[in-house]
Amino acid sequence: MTYLTSFHFPTNDTEADFIYPNPNNPYMKDQKYVYMTCFNSYYPFKIFPEKGLSDLYFSEPITLLYGTNGSGKTTALNVMAEKIKLSRDAIYNKTPFLDAYIDLCSYEAPIGIPQNSKMITSDDVFNYMLNLRSVNQQIDLRRSELFALYDGGGVGNNRYYNNQYNLEMYERAQKTLGQCKSKSQFIKKNLTKNVREQSNGESAIMYFIQKIGDNALFLLDEPENSLSPEKQIQLAEYIEDSAKGCGCQFIIATHSPFLLAMKYSEVYDFDENPVCTKKWTQLENVQQYWHFFKSHENEF
Repeated sequence: MTYLTSFHFPTNDTEADFIYPNPNNPYMKDQKYVYMTCFNSYYPFKIFPEKGLSDLYFSEPITLLYGTNGSGKTTALNVMAEKIKLSRDAIYNKTPFLDAYIDLCSYEAPIGIPQNSKMITSDDVFNYMLNLRSVNQQIDLRRSELFALYDGGGVGNNRYYNNQYNLEMYERAQKTLGQCKSKSQFIKKNLTKNVREQSNGESAIMYFIQKIGDNALFLLDEPENSLSPEKQIQLAEYIEDSAKGCGCQFIIATHSPFLLAMKYSEVYDFDENPVCTKKWTQLENVQQYWHFFKSHENEF
């Protein structure tokens, strides 16, 4: 499914008219322009014209934006997300000229953008893992209190109830204490599963599975962060299944060869000027991996 079929960035001439407006141009008399001579940066102006990029077309359910750091792929994702008004979890810090730039962008979505569409960034995943860490800290505290309750004799030892427990927790612990043969059994019966049992990669995968629903557009910024190769492959398979069978469209900025190799996809190379589509095996990053492993082939 392709909800977003194309996106159009301002051309070099359009940007120039905004940055250096000509008040004598009759076509500009009703427009509001801002002189930017007092700023050192016009971001996100002046990025895509220098890369020969004015249009992105989405003919496949998965579109991959590849490029080195600073190539503009994340900027492209953020501009699209803001123009389409996609929801996101982490706060996005806007630059002074972002809104003006977005006004100059346009897009085509013939059947509309579903309301449950979303932008997911590495900050979203990182914040999610921080929240899990906070939950773990609370679980550790509760575990220590349960140890104290068990070691203190539990039933009838009111000093632990009076100082540390609400009535519901104390009564549940009283009931369980007599059924447990060991301290570990007592703790497990009274303690929620410790989410630390999941690694960062497992937590990140869980986050994507929770956030990627059916029949929607999802923009993902470097989702491979915090993921091992095994988990990257797992995420790639999940995205492929969502695109093929669940009516989802994805636009993904990534360096990962495991994601770049996904089926049902088209790859834009932001390292080229002008930006163009390529087979994933032609990308410089993938070629470097291939040459590295080829040079160590006799060690496998």
